[in-house]
Amino acid sequence: MHRYHKLGKIPRKRHTVFRSKEGNIYHEELKGNKGFDGPSALLYHVHPPTEVVSTKVIDTFTLEEDPDAALRMRHFYTERLPKGGSPVTDRTPLLFNKDVIISTSHPDKNDDFYYRNAQADEVVYVGKGNGVLETAYGDINYGQGDYLIIPRGILHKYNMKSELHSLLIIEGSGEINTPKRYRNEYGQLIERSPYSERDFRAPEELKTYDEKGEYKVLVKQRDLLTEVTLGHHPCDVVGWDGYYYPYAFNINDFEPIVGRIHEPPPVHQTFQGLNFVVCSFCPRPFDFDENSIPAPYNHSNVMSDEVIYYAKDEFMSRKGVEFGSLTLHPDGLTHGPHPGKYEASIGQKWTDELAVMVDTYYPLLVAKNSLVIEDENYGSSWLAGDEYSDSLGE
Repeated sequence: MHRYHKLGKIPRKRHTVFRSKEGNIYHEELKGNKGFDGPSALLYHVHPPTEVVSTKVIDTFTLEEDPDAALRMRHFYTERLPKGGSPVTDRTPLLFNKDVIISTSHPDKNDDFYYRNAQADEVVYVGKGNGVLETAYGDINYGQGDYLIIPRGILHKYNMKSELHSLLIIEGSGEINTPKRYRNEYGQLIERSPYSERDFRAPEELKTYDEKGEYKVLVKQRDLLTEVTLGHHPCDVVGWDGYYYPYAFNINDFEPIVGRIHEPPPVHQTFQGLNFVVCSFCPRPFDFDENSIPAPYNHSNVMSDEVIYYAKDEFMSRKGVEFGSLTLHPDGLTHGPHPGKYEASIGQKWTDELAVMVDTYYPLLVAKNSLVIEDENYGSSWLAGDEYSDSLGE
């Protein structure tokens, strides 16, 4: 969401002398996407941001595909993954292609390093937990239901206030933004969009740390994790301005678009990435025509894989899901409501469902490490009538 924002102290003109009251010059840094042509911000540091003491590769990031490539419906219980660890290094990749990686994490400890993803923008949905996202741009308070949008290259750290966290992480190889159809030619969100600029939260409090020493920054680039040691605290910014910064948006601030007859999934779109979209299914009134069928009709999305992360254990067209369930309905197979859900929706007035959907334009691969939490009976659940139990027996 590109709009101008500034925080802290900045000089009147760009690229001019800017000194502290002691006479020390501040060091200007351009943080820009697409070189010098895309959205950018100018940050002013106490110390040179180039003050790197050392670098070393500490890990490689590899994704192994499920060897069984048979086309089928998939269902994964992400809350049954092992809990604990870091919000950055203890993520479990579930689905991926060249454009996007979808992971979950259940961290319980704060990192002693900062993190910079230099190869992807991140959308982090907070299913459970609250805390502060600390960045060089300032702090962002977050809580349950928040989307945290962290553009590539932006240094940050999670300071978790509650031990229990459930995070859905979407890494996009391209820029994450609001859908183009929600914006006018000036970039302003139009009146017909399901949210406004007031709903987005930029960094609120800028804390400047003028501290020397060795500080660790973990950088992800070229599928490597490199530990970069700086000679000063990385959050030494006294002020910044521009269009390139992290922000938060809460799913409960999404205003659902409803109609007399069933509206298709694009009305739930919240963000767009390169060859994928992110949608929010929120509590809302159902269609109000006396003959309407609120449940979605069967559909074959050609050139689109559908992924849904269930942020509640209720979903109007689905059986057998729990909080944290994640389903994959691939291109090439028709999908739709579970048996009984289509007709049962007739006459219903409201749904309390809450879910995040990711639709990709190219096929997704299933990561091997997701197989331990897969419900292998899911593909046949459309044959089960009212009786359905998952293969994991819980």
